[in-house]
Amino acid sequence: MKIVFFGDSITDANHIRDKECGLHVAYGGGYVNHVAAILTDESPRDYEIVNRGVSANRTTELLVRINEDVWKEKPDVLSVLIGVNDVLFEIMRQDGVDIDWFETNYRLIIEGTRKRLPDAKIMLCEPFILKGFATVERWDEWLEVKTYAKVVERLAKEYGLTFVPLQKTLDEASKRYGGDEYCSADGVHPTVAAAKRIAEHWVKIFKEKIK
Repeated sequence: MKIVFFGDSITDANHIRDKECGLHVAYGGGYVNHVAAILTDESPRDYEIVNRGVSANRTTELLVRINEDVWKEKPDVLSVLIGVNDVLFEIMRQDGVDIDWFETNYRLIIEGTRKRLPDAKIMLCEPFILKGFATVERWDEWLEVKTYAKVVERLAKEYGLTFVPLQKTLDEASKRYGGDEYCSADGVHPTVAAAKRIAEHWVKIFKEKIK
């Protein structure tokens, strides 16, 4: 089973795209690496994991590269995690993707994939936000990420796709361990511990809904 992970820096996690570099580097240091560890430990020959995250991507950039990075890969499963940069770019430099365009872009990702890869299963991961040094000062604006997350959940339901909720998982971990810094220093990028939690939750949903 071939699984492509498609998204921004949270997925990217400093992975190296060159397939000759060694799989552990190709997966990056984030949740994709943890997913690969869990699945390949259980079934070493049953999974091919492909990281197609690119730092600073919005839904706009995903659309530009989806043919090369997803459709040509012909995955059995496509997992998408995107949204925080659509909000971040607006907060930081007034170059974000407003919520209507976000939904339009996401629909194009879904519908284009369904047209070209009709047998592929699609998992939509919930974009999340936490309080950290990059987000706390303008927290009310960053909370817009949760509005975008509702769009993702609604689209998953509308198209009959698998939704992977992440905000609650990370909020519960933050509460349990005494603060959001357990999950993210800057409020956007997961810590190693949080990336592991994301992966474990992703695998749980994958086994329940896809496998």
